[in-house]
Amino acid sequence: MSKKMTVTYYHHSGFSVASDGVLLVFDYWTGKAKKLPDALRITPDVLAGFNEVYVFISHDHVDHFDDVVYSWQQYAPVTYIIADDMPATVMGRRMGPGGTMELSDRLTVKAYGSTDAGVSFLVRLDGVTFFHAGDLNFWHWREVSTARQIEMADEDFRKEITPIQGEEIDVAFFPVDPRMGMHFDAGANYFMLSVKPRVLIPMHFWGRGDVIVEFARRSRSRETEIVAMTTQGQSVGLEIDDDGFMTINMLPLPVLPQEPAETDNRVSLDGYEGADPFHETDLPIDME
Repeated sequence: MSKKMTVTYYHHSGFSVASDGVLLVFDYWTGKAKKLPDALRITPDVLAGFNEVYVFISHDHVDHFDDVVYSWQQYAPVTYIIADDMPATVMGRRMGPGGTMELSDRLTVKAYGSTDAGVSFLVRLDGVTFFHAGDLNFWHWREVSTARQIEMADEDFRKEITPIQGEEIDVAFFPVDPRMGMHFDAGANYFMLSVKPRVLIPMHFWGRGDVIVEFARRSRSRETEIVAMTTQGQSVGLEIDDDGFMTINMLPLPVLPQEPAETDNRVSLDGYEGADPFHETDLPIDME
């Protein structure tokens, strides 16, 4: 029997995976000044449709952790899985690199390292494996970093990727950050070459959807399909048959409610000499 799942992109590095009553949420963030429109957020109505909700927080940087997720407990049974270096005030089941956790008979988690704070997560749900990198990436700024800094960053990145090699990953969420300038995609390309996920979904691209679409066009390969999800609220459907063949369907984009247009009922008198044609009469008129 084939498995059907829905992957939804929210903002920055925030995604969810829905499968038969289970919802996985990764690094949910509504953005600076709550940029994510209300209609596209995870709401109480959305949560009420799931029997189990698992929220993963890779680290406590503001662009990966929105404390609104802790308000969800009143609407659904939520389990929080967080990096072990997060502040003690943040509640959840903590995981460090190398840690494993069996959350149900359908769901297991393994934590890997990062080249920044926190961890990355390898999550297997119903036999399908998802990898959320958090801030694991080859972070370097080639135009301004020294040769030694770039060399050290490369060594650190390869060291964190090595333990992941050999994992069979169906879908990977991985940073592709245009702010790094030249070779901004070096980390994602190395990850695809060494780990070979079946699907890679870029994240952490700071609104530069045009760059991500071009990256997907030129970097996809026979081993890895790249799905550019650049619109907030965009979803794809995954269907995996008994032989492991995966079909990816882009779902219709959400339709946001339209704000009522402001109408201007004021009367323009600009075409009249003296601006007011009634100034010598007592004819009543509401000019506003």
